[in-house]
Amino acid sequence: MKAPVHIVGGGLAGSEAAWQAAEAGVPVVLHEMRPVRGTAAHRTDALAELVCSNSFRADDSDTNAVGLLHHEMRRLGSLIMRAADANQVPAGGALAVDREGFSAAVTEAVGWHPLIEIQREEVSVPPAGWDSVILATGPLTSAALAEYIRERSGSDALAFFDAIAPIVHRDSIDMSVAWFQSRYDKSGPGGSGADYINCPLDRAQYEAFVDALLAAEKVEFHEWEDTPYFDGCLPIEVMAERGRDTLRFGPMKPIGLSNPHRPEHKPYAVVQLRQDNKHGTLFNMVGFQTKLRYGEQARIFRMIPGLEKAEFARLGGLHRNTYIDSPRLLDSHLRLRSEPRLRFAGQITGCEGYVESAGIGLLAGRFAAAERRGEPFTLPPETTALGALLAHITSGHLPGEEGGARSYQPMNVNFGLFPPLAERFRGPDRVRDKKRALTARAKADLERWLGSHSTSDAAA
Repeated sequence: MKAPVHIVGGGLAGSEAAWQAAEAGVPVVLHEMRPVRGTAAHRTDALAELVCSNSFRADDSDTNAVGLLHHEMRRLGSLIMRAADANQVPAGGALAVDREGFSAAVTEAVGWHPLIEIQREEVSVPPAGWDSVILATGPLTSAALAEYIRERSGSDALAFFDAIAPIVHRDSIDMSVAWFQSRYDKSGPGGSGADYINCPLDRAQYEAFVDALLAAEKVEFHEWEDTPYFDGCLPIEVMAERGRDTLRFGPMKPIGLSNPHRPEHKPYAVVQLRQDNKHGTLFNMVGFQTKLRYGEQARIFRMIPGLEKAEFARLGGLHRNTYIDSPRLLDSHLRLRSEPRLRFAGQITGCEGYVESAGIGLLAGRFAAAERRGEPFTLPPETTALGALLAHITSGHLPGEEGGARSYQPMNVNFGLFPPLAERFRGPDRVRDKKRALTARAKADLERWLGSHSTSDAAA
């Protein structure tokens, strides 16, 4: 029997990597430190626990980059996408999931796979005898393992903070003020076009809300005062500090919505809440990740019309996020140049987002399996979402303005990472036409790439 691939970390990337390697016939030992040792953000010992949001974002594979990534992962037999599809909840044009159901489905599938062994233990130093290791410890890598990575890479890990949004009990929301509607009445997988709860604010209410955010007591970490935030997950109060209108042009934008309680009145700003569990009893405050102290959160968020009596199933929080300088440290197959037995996957590589992390885990698992089997494995074309994201991670260090290397920052998949098209588009629909051309090219190139591998690479 082949020696196992050891995977450290049972999040989305680690679980997907384990599944892909095992499905390729290679034994896997998946090491997960919970519940032996917890983290500041996790609440259970389940694999692939979702801690920041329950959304996998847009599912449109024709005009959206993350939707295209969904499509590609489904074609490659992704466990994460299978579990997401089986546990989706209404969310307009997005793919959102029931948190507990999703994690339970992943945990069950991994636990029952005959080639996967789960060991509940903390791995601080991967033993020298492990000749194939995937480090998928995510944004909450333990201090001991982070120090080991720093020693092996010769580089300090980079760190920033992710903030978690509050979750509200549905029955505590005043629906005589709030209403159900998706922006522009857009429906998505399992959705009706009325998948979000909307809470309207007039100008005076919005100004008072911003004033309260700016004056609120926040959690401070003085030793990390210079820590940069990732712009895709800014705390709500940090956004408010960047300008009084930042919120109403960001997560509180009122566009595409009409208040049926006051049809003649245009809201100045709107807070949206998205269904967080299958039963529709919990709703997540969209874009309201925060580092406010708990007492301040309850007080300030109850200033929002419709949430005056809100009961919170979970208040927001803040946790550390660690990632490496991947373009400088990793080769094209995600191996550490200074120690090739170590391969990295997920958010620790500097990709951002649940789906992106799982996608890189998918590739890492396939790379490790092909290596163990002594078989070649060509990289996905850079014209695909997977290939573009991989290229960003492994070769994304671009020259800076002064000839140096720009700092490497976390990145969601987006069309800016894709090679440009030769064709130029004109007319009022040029942006959408370009996106459709990019996704059409990606899907065709993915099929050609799948055809160059075993037919087992494609999902049924």
